[in-house]
Amino acid sequence: MSLFLPKLCCKKDIDEVIKGVAEKVLVLRFGRDEDAVCLQLDEILSKTAHDLSNMASIYLVDVDKAPIYTRYFDISYIPSTVFFFNGQHMKVDYGSPDHTKFVGSFKTKQDFIDLIEVIYCGAMRGKLIVQSPIDPRNIPKYDLLYHGI
Repeated sequence: MSLFLPKLCCKKDIDEVIKGVAEKVLVLRFGRDEDAVCLQLDEILSKTAHDLSNMASIYLVDVDKAPIYTRYFDISYIPSTVFFFNGQHMKVDYGSPDHTKFVGSFKTKQDFIDLIEVIYCGAMRGKLIVQSPIDPRNIPKYDLLYHGI
């Protein structure tokens, strides 16, 4: 399914997309093409990309090809999805300690659509953090890893 979504292969490409996508939510899925959970998420992203095309631009980023951003966003688990609006990193309160990214796959297409709509509407009002509309039971649970403590 990820064949239908554009892929970013290096830091320069990612930088250009972050700076270039205007008045839309930029969705960056960090992961690997051969990972089963990434493929599950990619299917949801590709099925919703057309419906959300007025609100969002969706790109795939291979964690092995963009180590600078993988470290910057502390991508410890894949897939991890990061959101931007007009070059600003958008944060989402999922009810977990990490508001910088969504870790795992969305349970349904509607969960993803609802999240994009909330991020878009919040960003249009100038907010940099929004409350997740996703049912907490549909948000994957994981433990934060603290390195070097």
